[in-house]
Amino acid sequence: MSKAFTRETEGSDEDEDLPGLPPLPPGGKNYITPAGHARLRAELIHLLDEERPKVVETVSWAAKNGDRSENGDYLYGKKRLREIDRRIRFLTKRLDIAEVTDPSAHHGRDQVFFGATVTYEDGEGVERSVTIKGIDEADSQAGEISWIAPVARALLKARVGDEVTLMTPGGPSTLSVLAVRYPAPGGG
Repeated sequence: MSKAFTRETEGSDEDEDLPGLPPLPPGGKNYITPAGHARLRAELIHLLDEERPKVVETVSWAAKNGDRSENGDYLYGKKRLREIDRRIRFLTKRLDIAEVTDPSAHHGRDQVFFGATVTYEDGEGVERSVTIKGIDEADSQAGEISWIAPVARALLKARVGDEVTLMTPGGPSTLSVLAVRYPAPGGG
């Protein structure tokens, strides 16, 4: 069948299926730090005010050039426009349900809450530090984990000196909480 007679589904819930974008737990809240919220909001504004208008202009120009079936600018532009619109829908949904939580409110405490940087030792004596962040802002390369990650779930509400159990595919593992830090108020 010719591609001209196929219809792409628009307005579908493909937003949640984008790679690298984890779904929220059912009924869960979308906790996010103020800095993470600002980054998502800045990305949304950039897409709406800069990126999308440029692509729309390119597609409009390319459409005026005649045969659209072999017009690379037109075809690529339409594809890019769908990607941008999908990301805009995703960001809008996530920002609408975001619950901004400032981790500096817990500064000086020794109990693990959202936003804490936790240093722990696993059962094999390996020491690690992780910062518990929102689903949409956690960066594993920077030592950040999502608050829904198994390690974060095990550590939440523990205090310095506590031992918690982490269920792993290889069986239960014990983690010892060595230190808990929060950003200073006003320090981001």
